[in-house]
Amino acid sequence: MKVLQFPIARITIGFILGILAAFYLKPDPTFMFGLLLISLLLLGIIYLDHKNKSGNTIYFNIATYIASLLIGATTQIVHTDYYQKSNYIHENSFFEKPQLISVVIREKLKSTNLNDRYIALTNKIGSKKCTGRILLNVHRDSLNQTFETGVSLRMKGMAFKNKLPNNPDQFDYGAYLEKKQIYAQIYSDKESIGVGSKYKKDIWYYSSKIRTSIIHNLQKSNFNKTELNVAIALIMGQKQDISPEIIQDYQYAGAIHILSVSGLHIGFILLFITFLLKPIPNNRRGSIMKLIIILGSLSSFAVIAGLAPSVIRSVTMFSFVAIGYHLRRSVNIYHTILVSVFLILLFQPSFLFDVGFQLSYMALFFIIWFQPLLASLWSPKTKAFSYIWGILTVSFAAQIGTLPLSIYYFHQFPGLFFITNLAVIPILSFVMILGVLVMVLAAFNFVPLFLSKPLEWGIYLLNKIINSIASFEEFIIRDIPFNIYLMVSSYLVIVASIIWFKKPSYGNLLIVLISFLTIQISYMKTQWDIKNQREWVVFNLKKNTMVTARDGENVILYTHDNTLKEVKSNGVLNSYLVANFSTLKSEEKLKNIAYFNGNKILILDSLGHYPKDLRPDIILITQSPKINMERMLRILKPRMVVADASNYKTLQKYWKASCEKQKIPFHAVAEKGFFKLN
Repeated sequence: MKVLQFPIARITIGFILGILAAFYLKPDPTFMFGLLLISLLLLGIIYLDHKNKSGNTIYFNIATYIASLLIGATTQIVHTDYYQKSNYIHENSFFEKPQLISVVIREKLKSTNLNDRYIALTNKIGSKKCTGRILLNVHRDSLNQTFETGVSLRMKGMAFKNKLPNNPDQFDYGAYLEKKQIYAQIYSDKESIGVGSKYKKDIWYYSSKIRTSIIHNLQKSNFNKTELNVAIALIMGQKQDISPEIIQDYQYAGAIHILSVSGLHIGFILLFITFLLKPIPNNRRGSIMKLIIILGSLSSFAVIAGLAPSVIRSVTMFSFVAIGYHLRRSVNIYHTILVSVFLILLFQPSFLFDVGFQLSYMALFFIIWFQPLLASLWSPKTKAFSYIWGILTVSFAAQIGTLPLSIYYFHQFPGLFFITNLAVIPILSFVMILGVLVMVLAAFNFVPLFLSKPLEWGIYLLNKIINSIASFEEFIIRDIPFNIYLMVSSYLVIVASIIWFKKPSYGNLLIVLISFLTIQISYMKTQWDIKNQREWVVFNLKKNTMVTARDGENVILYTHDNTLKEVKSNGVLNSYLVANFSTLKSEEKLKNIAYFNGNKILILDSLGHYPKDLRPDIILITQSPKINMERMLRILKPRMVVADASNYKTLQKYWKASCEKQKIPFHAVAEKGFFKLN
């Protein structure tokens, strides 16, 4: 691959590896900055030596890669709030008792049934100045009023650190928040919150103000609410108010990327702006004027869209393309992509962990690299077929490039993605161009009916087409078991195969065969690991009891008779099966005694009966039985007590105190998460 021969490519790869190393290893900052200083001095010495003596560049290359890796690591450290001494995570009292907290609203998130959710910036905890992002949950009331971006709030509350997943192989929301520099949450209600009179008027404040004004003016023009929410997502990247049903339709149709502003959207906007600027002459002064207007328009759009990772990536990349074009210089698109990646991560390394960011760049790279090869397979004679073929090749290139990542994150594949793109892209181009025009006019409180109505009808048609395609659920492949080893080896197969198709040779064919061997080894290793695993798991399900015993790929589900149907419909079990490449072998009623891996387990139900001479290793308590805990512990002498989430919290407190008194470990599933025995 010629792209890897570019110095910027190798520097960017080293930079990314440095970010990953700092994120997962969490090295000492002083040590890393010391290493960086040494590496830069070494690089300077080697450079001067290489400049004076023309010789082998290998030492200079190695020193450059080491320096780029350390720059990536230190960049991640500098942008990680955890390392700042003023961050609230180091204020232990904040997590032990209620404190008076002062925050500023930064961003409104999608609400839940119970709470409005915000990302807030902490200012003070008590009388001490503190910094850091925190997730604020405000209990919803009948008035349904929300707080504006930039508003200052004061409240009394206690923070809760991000929890581990409640159940095995569940989405780790705590880790997701940590990647966004959010380490804790606060819960409050509107009556307990004091609203300040001053606003923090930064770029986020003005961005929110413009969006709010646009949405308000569109609502006044009687824009249908469903279509309006989709329009706001398509053009401004704000998906908070879209219904779950519509999001599911877009997922099943393979068009969820449309609801996140990306390169496709920015490309339409750039074409539209370029078309509007055609009357300006192409002389030196006119070219500079066009470039300034284009860069200003794209930057303004990024601000209005809330500076989301996908928006920043697309705007940065197309800005470089525009600069190269208007300076009359040929632009190497690979250089453009790499420079945009490097600059974005230099200022915001946390974007690297954003799934949308990863998918966008992967799709973009494969469209540029692989699509021309697909397009060369057939040369249509008519414009109509040429247009259709172009959409199909772009869709296939993007889908192949993102396939391993998509399956790894979402464990499903939309089989009709090519039909979706054929049907949607023509309508989407119309909706995007008209939508940008309507949004700009709405910002100035002018929404002409002859423009807003066609936009509303276009989005209605778009939703209908997506809904029709999504209704063919038999074409959606769900619950695909996939891990990181299979993902990496799949990319090796895809890349090696494309290289061979581009330049057939025995050497490249050998690489393809080796890559196929790699994916087979990855699969066999996964199967070997699974077959040698045995575990007994108590799940964290509110008011329900669910226990599984897994022997390799076979899982037995144990529940009470009255909860079996409810437990099976829960997605928790399905996630566990998919993640462990397993199948549900049987469903059995939960008995009072179980044996696993040499452990004798007593299971108490609501009756609370137990044999006095059992001597169990573990006691599992379910359904809030009325028992004398201290007496039972003295008689049975267990090594450990587990209480699942079907028990009352008041009883669990009493049981916990009794266990602590007799120095027996107590695991409350509702508090600590699932219990695993292996």
